[in-house]
Amino acid sequence: MAGGKTMGRQVLLLISAFCVCAVIGQVSYTIPEEMATGSLVGNIAQDLGLDMRRLKSGKARIYSGGGTDYIELNRERGVLLIKGRIDREAICRKATPCALHFQIILEDPIEFYSVAVEITDINDNPPSFEKGEMRFKISESAGSGSKFVLDRAMDLDVDKNDLQDYVLKPSDHFALKFLSQGDGSKNVEMVLQKPLDREKNEHISLILTAVDGGEPRMSGTMQIFITVLDANDNAPVFTQPIYKATVFENSPKGTVVTTVSASDADHGSNGKVKYSITNTMDNVRQMFEVNEESGQVALVGNIDYEMAQTFQVNLLASDDGGLTDSCKVIVDIIDVNDNKPVINVMSKSNVISENAKSNTVVTIINVQDQDYGENGKVNCAINENIPFILKAASNNFFSLLTESDLDREQESVYNISVMCSDMGVPALSSSITLNLQISDVNDNAPVFEDNSYDSYILENNTPGLSIFTVKAKDADWKQNARVSYLLEESLVNGVPISSYVSVSADSGVIHAVRSFDYEQIKDFQFHVKAQDGGSPPLSSNVTVKIMIQDQNDNPPQVLYPVQTGGSLVAEMVPRSADVGYLVTKVVAVDVDSGQNAWLSYKLQKATDRALFEVGLQNGEIRTIRQVTDKDVVKQRLTVVVEDNGQPSRSATVNVNVAVADSFPEVLSEFTDFTHDKEYNDNLTFYLVLALAVVSFLFITCLVVIISVKIYRWRQSRILYHPSLPVIPYYPPRYSDTLGSGTLQHVYNYEVCRTTDSRKSDCKFGRAASQSVLMMDPSSTGTMQRIQSEKNILDEPDSPLEQKPPNNDWRFTQGQRPGPSGATGGPEVAMGTGPWPQPPTEAEQLQALMAAANEVSEATATLGPGTMGLSTRYSPQFTLQHVPDYRQNVYIPGSTATLTSNPQQQQAAAQQAAQQAAQQALPPPQAPVQAEPPKAAQTPASKKKSTKKEKK
Repeated sequence: MAGGKTMGRQVLLLISAFCVCAVIGQVSYTIPEEMATGSLVGNIAQDLGLDMRRLKSGKARIYSGGGTDYIELNRERGVLLIKGRIDREAICRKATPCALHFQIILEDPIEFYSVAVEITDINDNPPSFEKGEMRFKISESAGSGSKFVLDRAMDLDVDKNDLQDYVLKPSDHFALKFLSQGDGSKNVEMVLQKPLDREKNEHISLILTAVDGGEPRMSGTMQIFITVLDANDNAPVFTQPIYKATVFENSPKGTVVTTVSASDADHGSNGKVKYSITNTMDNVRQMFEVNEESGQVALVGNIDYEMAQTFQVNLLASDDGGLTDSCKVIVDIIDVNDNKPVINVMSKSNVISENAKSNTVVTIINVQDQDYGENGKVNCAINENIPFILKAASNNFFSLLTESDLDREQESVYNISVMCSDMGVPALSSSITLNLQISDVNDNAPVFEDNSYDSYILENNTPGLSIFTVKAKDADWKQNARVSYLLEESLVNGVPISSYVSVSADSGVIHAVRSFDYEQIKDFQFHVKAQDGGSPPLSSNVTVKIMIQDQNDNPPQVLYPVQTGGSLVAEMVPRSADVGYLVTKVVAVDVDSGQNAWLSYKLQKATDRALFEVGLQNGEIRTIRQVTDKDVVKQRLTVVVEDNGQPSRSATVNVNVAVADSFPEVLSEFTDFTHDKEYNDNLTFYLVLALAVVSFLFITCLVVIISVKIYRWRQSRILYHPSLPVIPYYPPRYSDTLGSGTLQHVYNYEVCRTTDSRKSDCKFGRAASQSVLMMDPSSTGTMQRIQSEKNILDEPDSPLEQKPPNNDWRFTQGQRPGPSGATGGPEVAMGTGPWPQPPTEAEQLQALMAAANEVSEATATLGPGTMGLSTRYSPQFTLQHVPDYRQNVYIPGSTATLTSNPQQQQAAAQQAAQQAAQQALPPPQAPVQAEPPKAAQTPASKKKSTKKEKK
């Protein structure tokens, strides 16, 4: 089973052995067409009895003779698989059986097997007509039984999948008749069953359906249009139903094959016969044509015997009345020797070993000639004086074998010419040249250029540094002469040699794996093996010695005097010391070698440079003059020890010298001797950490300050816009309802002014809330609530008539706050007192300007005066007329007055007395003014008003 489809497989295995050591066998398979790519064809290894390892070692492959490869061989599984789409119709057309022939080739030793894969047809092509419609003109006088040849449908499938039947609908007047042909095909004719009547139906439309026998069944349709004509009762008749003719392949175009003839008993146009070819799906029309009038059949294409050996040309004779007759012409093609033999080398190997034995198969040659008969038979031969022969293995297969021993040293390459010719007349031939190389046998070992190698390398080298190269040569050829270098395992100081060096397998370059230290290892040696690529490989060894060279990589180390951090060490020099007195000796060593270890001593600095010197070579510190009493006791010397390397390295040592005669003197002098303080690493770390913390705090504070500034600036921008106009805010108005006070109309203003500094909002007077308590001259207080103010603002242009205050907010005489009061008149009790009119727009502007000009005066003091308002509002209005609401708290509905202290109560009593004295004065007549419209508040004024109401 393969590709999910049921597949019958028939295996026929024939194996025969030839004297040329090549095995011949044949296997046959049967598969359906259109199998999926990768589907299994058969297990060729099992069917041929071959081992899987033999398929791999013999490089098994498929040889198809230069044709298209539809089958591929899987060496791993030993099976044949579908490589590409297999369309039986494209490969074999209508021929049956249809099979693919190829060979399985194995090498070393060479074997080949013939494989035939028969392809069975599946119903994948529906019947189809060349034309989608046919038109007939049929005379109404045509009698029953009249025949009309229809175009045949073509089905590329074969056997039961081929065209099986035709169906004609509707079938009122016509029926179908089938005529079997010699090739198994059927011609279909439409037979008139019922006479036609043009007067009843001049045009008839029919549908011809062609059905095949596949599963599922497939069909194709063609539409037939019939035009009914008048009297034409004689149809053309061919002289014979079948014509036979022959023609040579490669005949030129225009060659006349045969001539057909048909006659019509009618006269005039009804008796004029026209000839046409009715072949549809095949390529007959591309090869032949017929003359409409003479019936001459001629070539119009190139005839190739190898493509088709016979053609059937279907001809139709028709008159103008629509009556027709048909015949067929069988054309046989005669083969011509027009194809040269084609030589194919089945084995691609062009190399043979020089130790190959006689009669060893070198290659197998397949020769193909597409001609037939004697024209397709071939003979082959090779050139002489070479140690090879060519023998025929089977039909069109030849084997090239060795005839004697080969020697590559004498002849490394052979050019073998193979010539093949057929037996045609004249004979055609072709030739190829085989280039055969003699392969070498590995019989020479690699040889090094030197018996041993010595090399030097500086210490402290970079790992991977190339040290030097070893080289070996091999006299063999190609792979046998390819030398590989290997490092033989050994130990150096107990460590594998691979930890020290490595060798490139291809170039022989030796690389340092590690950085060498001369102080640890001076030299080492190892073995390198050169091995060729032969089988079995041959090798040779060589000894390599690596010597490490010293570098000045170590500074001098001071051994004496010992440098201690906790205690003080001093050399003592008596004051009686003479010139050259040995104070001490600086002892230092250098672990390097050679001149890198030569040390010199120098005095870098000293408390008194004229007193001491240091020996250049020995490091001895001696006095260079007589010690005197003037020399200080504490002496400090700094000595530099320097090696002789390039570049040189150095070390310093501090020597403390005490110039004194006794130890107590030295002790007293060195008690406060201070060494140079070396800062602790922890102290440095703490200093850096403190600096980082301070910097972080500073940056954090800076960011916070900037954020606060930006936030305040944004708030000020929200509450103030310099482009907005300054609009005064008018609180509710109240009047003395008794009509007996000194002021009938009182106005409180809140004035805001700015200098575009966002901080200069100034406020004059006390902001009026929705409830304002007024005191009249007769000390009668009334608290009024204005509720109609909103309607006034909403309709500033409409005439307004304000209502008197609501009685709910009136207080009786006993409930009114204040020092004293008189009972109001009737209009007070009834709420019918005079209601003030708002000021005009000009008066509002004048009051605003006056308030702005008196800012400084209003903020300086609130003593007796005009409260910062214009004198227009009567000079008699002073602070004495208004109760001090900042001092007293009045509770609506209660006669209690909360006073902060007795002085405030005394001031309130004096104020009430002054108001009582002024009751005798007639009140000034103030013009009745209309209430000014309440200006729209800015966001700043709204916020401030809200804050004042909360207070």
